[in-house]
Parts: sequence; C-alpha cells; structure tokens
Amino acid sequence: MAQKRDFDEFLTKFQNHHGVLREELRKVIIGQDAVIEQLLAAIFTGGHCLLVGVPGLAKTLLVSTIARILDVSFKRIQFTPDLMPSDIVGTNVLDETETGRREFRFVQGPVFTNVLLADEINRTPPKTQAALLQSMQEHEVTVGQTTYPLPDPFFVIATQNPIEQEGTYPLPEAQLDRFMFNVKVDYPNLEEEENILTATTGGEKPEVRKVLSAKAITYLQRQINQIEIGPLTVNYVARLVRATRPTDGSAPQFVRDLIDWGAGPRAGQYLITGGKAMAAMDGRPSVSLEDVRRIAVPVLRHRISTNFQAQAEGMSTDDIVQRLIEEIPEPSVAKYE
Repeated sequence: MAQKRDFDEFLTKFQNHHGVLREELRKVIIGQDAVIEQLLAAIFTGGHCLLVGVPGLAKTLLVSTIARILDVSFKRIQFTPDLMPSDIVGTNVLDETETGRREFRFVQGPVFTNVLLADEINRTPPKTQAALLQSMQEHEVTVGQTTYPLPDPFFVIATQNPIEQEGTYPLPEAQLDRFMFNVKVDYPNLEEEENILTATTGGEKPEVRKVLSAKAITYLQRQINQIEIGPLTVNYVARLVRATRPTDGSAPQFVRDLIDWGAGPRAGQYLITGGKAMAAMDGRPSVSLEDVRRIAVPVLRHRISTNFQAQAEGMSTDDIVQRLIEEIPEPSVAKYE
C-alpha cells in the first residue's frame, strides 16, 4: 500500500515537471505540440529521435532549448560529406611525455555528451553514419581495442531535410530502426506563424530556466519503467506490429499488396515504452490502448517499406499505419459462463 502511495506521488510530481518543461519550451517554441510531446516521451524513456522537416521550422532551436532546460551537456554535429567517423567518436593521438616517452591518448569526440544533435544526418556517407550505431544501441564507443562508456543519460536527436535529395545519403534501415520516433515537423498554422513572426523580430530573447538535471532524468526513466501494461495491451501491440508484415498470416490484404517488409520486434518495444511515457505524462499508472495509438505512426512510419503499387496509389507509410490502427480490433476480454 505504501509502495503504491509513493508511486502515486511520483506520478503527481512527474506530471508537474512535465508541465513546467512544456511551459519553458513555449517561451521559445510556438506550436509543434505533438513534436514536443514525442520528443519528451523519447527522452523520458531513453530513446532517440529523428526529426524530419523542411528548413526553417526551428528543429535545431527546439533541440538546443530542450538541452538548456534539462541542464545537461549538449553538443551539435553538422554532418557534411567530408565528415569522418573519428570526427564523431574521437581518436587516439600520439603524445610525448616529459621523459621523452611516447604514448597514445584518447581524445573524446562530440558523441561524449548527454544530448547529441546530429544535424542533417543524411548529408554524410554511410561510413560516417555508421559511427553512431554502437553509441545509439550500447551507449558506448570502441576505438582501437578500448571501449569507452558514454555519459548517462544519452540521446541522439537527428534532423533530416525531406525535400532536398541532391548530395544526400539515405539512412540504412538498420540505423533507422534505432530511432524510437520518426517525428515529422510540419508547417505552423496561420495564428502560430503570426506569433512566430512577432516574437522573433522584436529583438528580445526569452530566457528559460533549468528544470531537470541528468541525474534526475535517469531516475525518472527508471520510475517510468514501472508503469503497468496489461496483457491485453501487450496483445494489441503484438498484433499491430505483426500486421505490418506482408508475410504474416494475420496481415490484412492491403498490407500484402502495398508493403515489401514490415516492422520488427523493436517496434513493439518502443510502442510499449512510449506508451508508458504517455501514461506518465498524463499522470496515469498504466498504459491504455489510446496511448499506443497516439505514438503508433511515429514509431512505425520508418519501419515499413512501401512498394511501387503503394507509391502509384499515393499511399504513404503514414496512411498505411493509420489504416491499420482503424482496422486492427481491440482485444476482447474473455467472458466467464
């Protein structure tokens, strides 16, 4: 009973922290409520995010502002075609000591931080993109024969321009799968755009205050893992993910017609952890089916591949995921006679 009371108190405090975070972000970022919600959900569960949007939508500003509010270390890498893996993870340099002895010393790269902004990640060749794979999955970096742990917490938030394809290198599927969310940053509406123009041309820069430390974020992540998820919700997640696979017997006919390959088990893991974050931000102790539906599109949109027929019919991965959400039935509770 005492444990439940303590957890209820945690949820109340967490909900308050979440509200303060959003208030501070609104001082700098106007609109983009869904984007902010998904970014915070990833941070509170230790996931990585891919932000996709045209230039000028404040993607970089959003990430740097979050880092300032969270009181964590923040570094930015501008990805370019000539960027090398050592420019990201670091390298061994040869030093000469006072005694004349020479020895190698490891110089850390910008990946050794709490929040890493990988700006325009698709502008660098696959060799350099792959330098992030180990850090994103294992939170460590291997250089030579030595493995170095990264700070805790560690998040990669990457940005990508969807309209300019000249001189870009699409991310491989293995790296896309390591991003918890593929977040689409869209244009603001008329009212938001008017507010943006007014706020950014007045000469005043709003100040934000620090809300959470790195240690506090790590504690919150452990607590959010205790959010309950019932077997019926797990069943729904599993059926939703399996329905994206054209070779699965449960896949609807339109999936078999329009999809080349579907999502793997990691998608289900992120649907559950993301659902826990959504529940915690609402102050609820358990994950609902609506929590799963809220994050299904950003979790699944980069984990399924459409074929030529889907492209000819103008069906995007978003359309397919949305249709799956509408068609996959909710789990039914067994009735006792």
